[in-house]
Amino acid sequence: MNHRPAPSPYTPQIRLYQDWLRDQRGISFDSYDALWRWSVTDLPAFWQSIWDYFDMKSPTPASTVLVDAPMPGTRWFPGAQVNYAREVLRHADAAHAAGMPAIISDNELGEVREMSWPELRRQIAAFALALRELGVVRGDRVAAYLPNVPETIVAFLACSSIGVVWSVCAPDMGTAAVVDRFRQIEPKVLIAADGVHYGGKALDRSAVVLELRAALPSVEQLVLVRTPFAAQQIPSEAEWTSAVARNDEATATFEPEWLPFDHPIWIVYSSGTTGLPKPIVHGQGGILVNMYACGLHHDLGASYSANSFGERYHWYSSTGWVMWNSQLSGLAFGSTICIYDGNPAGSKEKPDWGVLWRFVARHQVTFFGAGAAYFSNCMKAGLEVKDCGDLSRVRALGSTGSPLPEEVQRWGTAQMLAAGSTEVWWYNISGGTDFCGGFVGGHRELPEIPGQMQCRYLGASVEAWNESGQPVIGEVGELVCTKPIPSMPLYLWGDEGNARYLSSYFDTYPGVWRHGDWIRIGEDGGCIIYGRSDATINRQGLRMGTSEIYSAVEGLPEVLDSMVVDLEYLGRESYMPLFVVLRPGVALDDAMRAKINNAIKTSLSPRFVPNDIFQVAEIPRTLSGKKQELPIKKLLLGQPIEKVVNREAMANPGSLEWYVAFAERHAQAHKAAA
Repeated sequence: MNHRPAPSPYTPQIRLYQDWLRDQRGISFDSYDALWRWSVTDLPAFWQSIWDYFDMKSPTPASTVLVDAPMPGTRWFPGAQVNYAREVLRHADAAHAAGMPAIISDNELGEVREMSWPELRRQIAAFALALRELGVVRGDRVAAYLPNVPETIVAFLACSSIGVVWSVCAPDMGTAAVVDRFRQIEPKVLIAADGVHYGGKALDRSAVVLELRAALPSVEQLVLVRTPFAAQQIPSEAEWTSAVARNDEATATFEPEWLPFDHPIWIVYSSGTTGLPKPIVHGQGGILVNMYACGLHHDLGASYSANSFGERYHWYSSTGWVMWNSQLSGLAFGSTICIYDGNPAGSKEKPDWGVLWRFVARHQVTFFGAGAAYFSNCMKAGLEVKDCGDLSRVRALGSTGSPLPEEVQRWGTAQMLAAGSTEVWWYNISGGTDFCGGFVGGHRELPEIPGQMQCRYLGASVEAWNESGQPVIGEVGELVCTKPIPSMPLYLWGDEGNARYLSSYFDTYPGVWRHGDWIRIGEDGGCIIYGRSDATINRQGLRMGTSEIYSAVEGLPEVLDSMVVDLEYLGRESYMPLFVVLRPGVALDDAMRAKINNAIKTSLSPRFVPNDIFQVAEIPRTLSGKKQELPIKKLLLGQPIEKVVNREAMANPGSLEWYVAFAERHAQAHKAAA
């Protein structure tokens, strides 16, 4: 049966919540600002309201909402028990009865698969039981090397259902980058695909899977997802197809386990400027409660609800980006999720920025999200969205990963209206892998200003702080969060005494989360994110520590030293120059550039190939030997050299002259291009 989705929910989700607060709690607010201030002032009342409004269940009551210790020591809902998979599957019967599928998947080959809610439930049960038979127990880690396909979603939900800790890396990441992540967490099982199809090409990953198996001594079992794209048949302890084939009384009666609120759910990775990627551990309950709070802003409803009938949610992402987790959350809201596995730009030989728009039209998507850079590229390519099919059901366009320029938002709005859309709501958000949530974003009932985010999220006590650590309005400052959020990390895996956790987020302002972004909060509550305030690389929403790039580049015998900066700021696209010091007699010719780029592609990902490479005599360093990434970044963003660096604290202050001259040339070129 083909159910035509409603063009938009009759009542925004955040309005339904406020009506409930009024009717059930006797609390009402005359403005969003008043509601937000209550949510970040009375934390117990707000977070209990989220639990109750979304009807979360626990067989044992929580003794309190939070044990309020200075961040990061806050404990949430002690005594309560939850399970992410249980929250998803409670929608199964109602959604199926309404004729709504759970997952619709598509790919570059046009292979469309539709998974029903009962089938999702059966496969989760089958794979959970298979994991138990492989010797996996609660608290073990399962690592996945998988693309954005239904198998990945089933595998995660099965892990969650039995209290196994999940971690995934995308197959576009290089072997070294994957090993650097997975080796830290010592997984017992590896689930891997032996090939993928991307950018119009079949890509063999069988050799990589063998390398991963060899480099991860903790792995006892390999579960292989076989594809037609592998060049060789590799051995494994289990095959995916057989592991999910079970359909008997055990699968029919399977129930997800009740887990402590702070039981680990998954490990994601965020990179700083030094050392290995940070393995961030989130808790089951914290992710669920914060996901529901964010959902009020997301304005995402159940596909079987009269208010959001036919809801279909798509946010284009790889499995290596936190937006994959966001896409997954659509199931917990009871919506149908639509996933695409492939290159959103077609192939190198035949660029095609209409791929996702046609996917959205074909599958009647109601909520379409992607990285800001994607929409920018569509505009630059001269795409005519109206030529991509019937987009009248799209009621929301989501953007994140980097600031969405004002002109791109205006372009997208005009394109949608020309395509016959009756309304266009841009849901521009900014959050982070680190706490797997949103800090600032959208509100269905607030005015929209292109280039801005509409508000701070409920429960997110976000402020902009100046250099004196004072909150400012109408000025650019450091993005800080002054109150705890349930989805902040439990800890970093293997982090003795929380040393790295504290230094990553709480060193600058003890007891206050410093996120590493520049933000301006307006008088009206609207927010603009201006890019990273530290030296971390952010390419289309995927963060990478500079140390990982240096490891790849400086592993080449010709490269003595290197430095990279990312100039994403004030809505600009990411521009990432790489500076290299080469061995005497080695020139930076086309062959050397190709070798450097290939090293980054192979070790990390094609996403982190620099825009330009420059040969320099020296990399500026402090007296202690630290590369001066942030001062050079600020210099290239237009700040005067005397304000960004203390020459007396440098080991080689003479090296700065080249960078000052380069900054002047860069500024002139940027001005001419504008």
